[in-house]
Amino acid sequence: MPSDSALSIVWIYPDLLSTYGDQGNALVLEHRAQRRGIRTETVHVRSSDPVPENGDVYLIGGGEDRPQILAAERLRRDGGLQRAVARGASLLAVCAGYQIMGSTFGGEEGQPVDGIGLLDLSSARGPARAVGELVAEVDAALGLPTLTGFENHMGVTRLGPGVKPLSKVVKGVGNGDGFEGCYAGHVVGTYLHGPALARNPALADLLLSWRVGELGPLDDTRYEQLRQERFSAVMAQ
Repeated sequence: MPSDSALSIVWIYPDLLSTYGDQGNALVLEHRAQRRGIRTETVHVRSSDPVPENGDVYLIGGGEDRPQILAAERLRRDGGLQRAVARGASLLAVCAGYQIMGSTFGGEEGQPVDGIGLLDLSSARGPARAVGELVAEVDAALGLPTLTGFENHMGVTRLGPGVKPLSKVVKGVGNGDGFEGCYAGHVVGTYLHGPALARNPALADLLLSWRVGELGPLDDTRYEQLRQERFSAVMAQ
């Protein structure tokens, strides 16, 4: 990202995929960038609009079966997100959006539906809905603290060799294989709501740093106190 340009945050298909406050992820990115003196501009791309290819950080959220299928169809036809990631943009894909990034996912009747093939994974309907708090220890290579969030999905996601698990489940279900989410390059997929970046600001900073370079520290003392209190409460359940 050129030093004289605003950081472009692109929120994809809020009219189709925006459950459990996922749009808050964009607000967190704006806030944490602006506190460091980084100018931002946020673009909301509705499903009737083309996805711009010149963004810096892209976000896509969760949704119900039919909107998920429509979103996958339109992203496949459009191709803008795929081209943006190919040139180095960051992407956070949550829940239904996470499944869309793979080769296939389960449709309204459990039938396989084509994803956009951006990540080496496939998803299908599991035997039971995963609902509740999720806690997971992040891959040490990413240098992030423990992730927390809320999951509500029927998905079972199988990772291929082209991606790495984002984290190992401590509490909850995640992908269904003992891991939660995945990452490859500058793309992160997860089942975490909450929204994810409000619950895990270090993950927001990672997405930002992939575009702007090393970030200066922020005083998150009070947030960390609240985070530890919530973590302890969840683990005590």
